Amino acid sequence: MSGLHGVAATRMNLLRVQRRLSRVEKGVELLRRKREALVTELFQLARPAIDSRAQIEERTARAYPLLLEALAAHGRPGLRALGWPARDLTVDVRAGQVWGISVSDIVERPPLSRSLASRGTPPGSTGVATALAAGEFEILADLLLDAAPREMLIRRLAEALAQTSRQVNMLDLRVAPALRDQMAAVRRTLEEREREEHLRLKHLVRARAG
Repeated sequence: MSGLHGVAATRMNLLRVQRRLSRVEKGVELLRRKREALVTELFQLARPAIDSRAQIEERTARAYPLLLEALAAHGRPGLRALGWPARDLTVDVRAGQVWGISVSDIVERPPLSRSLASRGTPPGSTGVATALAAGEFEILADLLLDAAPREMLIRRLAEALAQTSRQVNMLDLRVAPALRDQMAAVRRTLEEREREEHLRLKHLVRARAG
């Protein structure tokens, strides 16, 4: 007679299933602790992320109307001419890990905000709206670069949290119950064999006594 899912009803297999269930239960506990740590990390990042997004939204609402005014005054070719030459930006990125999750952080970058003189464009030909739009978009780019590593970390943490939750549910709701069912089936089979063996011995004793 066999146990559940084709597991032979032997004491050795019963011990194996017990050890496997113990490992699964320990794994579930570790995953739950990891999940709690990920949630804590996400909550710590939530407030700075909300504030940063509010600043980006506010700066965007100020920058794009000025850009439309500059486009109206100079047109797209005129703005391209005023923006020439393009500026090369070098960003130093460092890779790291948070709870086993690969992340990157910007450790060094040049400031993007410049004065009107440092842009190299004559004030008379630039216009007020164009100068203001350039300044607003430089500030906006600074905010986006500051927010990018944090936003990437939040996304990676959220993905890891979802994966950890799936693993916990799989082990706790499917694997562990299946192993418990196997143990119960093997135990029932072993108990039935013991009862049958006990009855067989009783019959043999009676037969010899008769």
